[in-house]
Amino acid sequence: MTEPGPGDDQIDEILTIAARVPDHGKLAPWRFILYRPDAGRKIGSWLAERYAKISGPLDEEQREKERTRFTRAPLVVGVVSQAAEHPKIPLWEQQLSAGAVCMNLVTAAAASGFASQWLSEWYSFDDLAVRYLGARPGESFAGFVHIGTATQPPVERPRPNLSDLITTWTEID
Repeated sequence: MTEPGPGDDQIDEILTIAARVPDHGKLAPWRFILYRPDAGRKIGSWLAERYAKISGPLDEEQREKERTRFTRAPLVVGVVSQAAEHPKIPLWEQQLSAGAVCMNLVTAAAASGFASQWLSEWYSFDDLAVRYLGARPGESFAGFVHIGTATQPPVERPRPNLSDLITTWTEID
């Protein structure tokens, strides 16, 4: 992806659409963190160092991959899950709501004329990286959605055969 990315008004519209998801109890158990390319360069340097600490020395190709993770699109939106124990709302429903936000974000970006990609990489699951990227205690990342202008047509990946995924309910004796 490349420039242009969405402007501030477009970002507000995209995030408004993204937030229109099922939300049992109106908890809004998610929030957004915006990452721009300038911040992405700083984040990338930190990620390269962190990844080297947890996985050992990096070759130049891997180091560059880590350095550029948050600069490959003009905008990266972190979707933070704030799911927490609740007396009436199951944790998994709150987590599903955060996942729905990510999917709506991808759809809203496409409807606004942008390409997007929803990713969760190693840094989504590393406690230090999660905190460095802005999650608070008790929060986790549902994903990072990269948004920009496509530089090539999307490549379709293999998908499961739909008929293998469908059954019709019948009562069991």
